[in-house]
Parts: sequence; C-alpha cells; structure tokens
Amino acid sequence: MSVFKSCDIRGLYGAELTPTFALELGQAIGTVLNGGRVVVGGDARPSTPHLKGALCEGLMLAGCYVLDVGLVPTPVLYFAQQWLHSDGAVMVTASHNPVGYNGFKLMLGEGPIAEAELAALAERMERREFRQGQGYWNRADVLEAYQTDLARFFTTGRNLRVVVDAGNGCLARLSPDILRRQGYTVIERFCEVDGRFPNRDPNPAVAAHLSGLAKQVVMEQADVGLAYDGDGDRVVFVDNTGRVLPGDRSLVLFIRYRLPTAQTPGERTVIYDLKCSSVVAEEIRRWHGLPRLERSGHTFIKTTLLREQAGLGGEISGHFFFGELGRDDALYATLLMLQLLSRADKPLSTLVDEIPHYPITPDLRLACSPETRDVILVDLPAAFADHEISTIDGVRIMFDGGWALVRASVTEPLITVRFEGHTQARLQEIQAEVAWRVPALGRLLKLEN
Repeated sequence: MSVFKSCDIRGLYGAELTPTFALELGQAIGTVLNGGRVVVGGDARPSTPHLKGALCEGLMLAGCYVLDVGLVPTPVLYFAQQWLHSDGAVMVTASHNPVGYNGFKLMLGEGPIAEAELAALAERMERREFRQGQGYWNRADVLEAYQTDLARFFTTGRNLRVVVDAGNGCLARLSPDILRRQGYTVIERFCEVDGRFPNRDPNPAVAAHLSGLAKQVVMEQADVGLAYDGDGDRVVFVDNTGRVLPGDRSLVLFIRYRLPTAQTPGERTVIYDLKCSSVVAEEIRRWHGLPRLERSGHTFIKTTLLREQAGLGGEISGHFFFGELGRDDALYATLLMLQLLSRADKPLSTLVDEIPHYPITPDLRLACSPETRDVILVDLPAAFADHEISTIDGVRIMFDGGWALVRASVTEPLITVRFEGHTQARLQEIQAEVAWRVPALGRLLKLEN
C-alpha cells in the first residue's frame, strides 16, 4: 500500500519511510516550489529528527531557503507559513498514529495539498526529476508570535478549572502555558513531551483512550477536560460529569455560540464531514446558517472552508476550522470553548444535554472481497434512486429521520458502514431497509451482528 494517502504521507518508519525517502521528498517539493521559502517543523516522535534532517537536506539540494521552526504543533506550522510568508510548509508527523509510524503533512502554496498534487510528487520521486540548486537553512522561532496572535481573539473569562491531557504530544507544554496566561486554573495530565506516547494512545477520538481523563475531571471537580492528539491539531472535550464529547456535539456548541451574531453568508456557512450527526445540519439551519457537507479529511474541509470563505468547520474526529484563521487549530478551539463556558450560566454537561441526541452506530467495519465491495458501491445508488444521495466519499443515503453511510477502506479489504436514526426504532428500520435493498450488504451486516 502506498504511503501517499488522500491528505498526507504516512507509513511505518524504517520499513516504508526512511531518511532516503525524506531526502527525495524534499528534492521533489523543492522542485515544485522552484527553490522557494519552505517552513519545516516536526513532532516529538523518536524518528522525526532523522526524517526532518533528511527532508531539509533535500529541500536545500533543490535550492530552497529552509526555515526550521523546530518541535511544534501542526497549527503552529500553519501559522508560521502565513507569518513568515513562505511558499510552502512541511510538518514531519504521523498525527495520531502509534509511535512506530511517521509521515509528512504538506502545503504547496497557501492552500492544503490536493490528492492530484500528492500523486504528482510520487511520480516525480519515482522518475527522480529534481531541480538542482544551492539552498540554505535557518532557525525561526515563532512560538511567542503564535501565542500573541492567538490571545488577541480572546478575553480573559471566569476562572474555570481545566484538566489538560496532552497525551505527551506537541501541546504538552504550550497548552497549559497559554491557558494559564488566559486566567484559567490548569491541572496537567501527561504534559511532558515524549513522542513514545507512554501514557495513552495519541488518538483522543476513541473514548476508551480518555477514561483516565474522564475520572480525573470528576475527581478534581473540573469544569472541562481537554485531550489533544499527537501533533496538536485536534482536541476532544470531556464535560464536567466525565462524558467524552464526540466532535459533532462540540461543533454544535460552537454553532450555537457563533451563528447568532454572524453577518455575512460566509460567516453563516459551516462545513462539516459526512460522519456527523443530522443534528449538525439541523442546528445550522435553526440559526439561519448554510450547511455544507464535505468528505472526512483535513484537506477537504479546509479547502471548502477557504473556497467558500466559511466561518466555521468541523469533523467528528475533533478537527475544528475557523474562517478568521483560514485553518484548523486545536488551541483556538480550546480557547473558544472556554470562552463559551465562561459566558454561560450553565455547566458544560447541561449545554450538551440541551442538544438533541439521535441514536447512531459507530463505524461498522465489514470485511469483504474487492469484488463484493465494488458490487455494493454500485448497487447502493441504484437501489436508492428514490432517495437523496451523496457520493462525495462512498455513498451516503438520506432517509426521513436518518441516514446510512457506506465507504470503502483504502487500506484494508473492507467497507465501513454507519447508520443514524432519530429514534432507536427508526435506526433499526433504516438498517433493515438497506440490508433488504442491497442483499450483498445485508449478508455482511448479518455477519457483523
């Protein structure tokens, strides 16, 4: 399987990604950017210095001026690209993947990299068609400028008690420091940078990974818990009762907070991924906003946010995007949530309870052959031609009171299926109808059950 994914590059260090690969990637990027200015950062994984050093060497061989911002969260790299007016940016990280993995998040120009651009880089590396030049390297310290820029959007609120679970990732030092500067009481959890992730899995979107944080929030009588991923671009919130909030419910709180004062069509536009509950679109419309469904993935949400000049975007995985930044930022989302809570006269648990809750399944991972997968993805649109269907990523079928989503895995021989219904009974009816209309999928769902 290729290390070139739909939004980034990712693979096992030593087996799929090596310093030689990083060197040639740097040469390819430098060629595309014609020897321009490139900001480079990295996460705390043990393999990152090896890959980052080789990447920088490759960029310089192609004539680039490399601005190394050091060990930083991914949102700081995005800020640095804007602040330093660079032509491109590369973050060496495998985000939320286990410690044995690493990878690269790229920006070639002002927008996120597209699938076609990633494919072109892969082809260039295979052909070894690289620009020759004499570049140079310099260190750039951007953390203080980033913190100053972030703080200008927020005022100090009431003194909330906050448990920060950085998971030993890139925000381990930065998040507690910024929150204390803003006047909050911070209780630290795994706030020592350690790219081996010795205390918990770096993916906070799995509720089971946050059981310790949930218990500590209750024990400390804290107002909220915060959990970040490995490279610090995603945040998952835990309410004061210890409930882990899915990203779409946190997004609804942002919608309710921001849309009532939105003025322009852009500010009223909210981008959300196709795994989100129906309540997201309902809340956007309730506050006279414009819902825009998009496929899951940082690149796709951000591209649509920029194209439509949207005010807000979010994914169920904990990525949150803001029009005033033109990007996602977990710390910005953190400060917005804390400002929201500071101005509310209710605890977070009550605010969440006020959001409608519809029964929804997790991703059901159904093993199948490529032939069966292809039959299912062809049969679904035909079988539900009388329904509203989205095919931006797999097949999403809208029902009265719910939806079904079927997607093909790009890394494994399986499909993922997800259902939502406004009631438990409606959820079961939707599942039964999908199984009846598409027998090949019905057989897999029976195996799952």
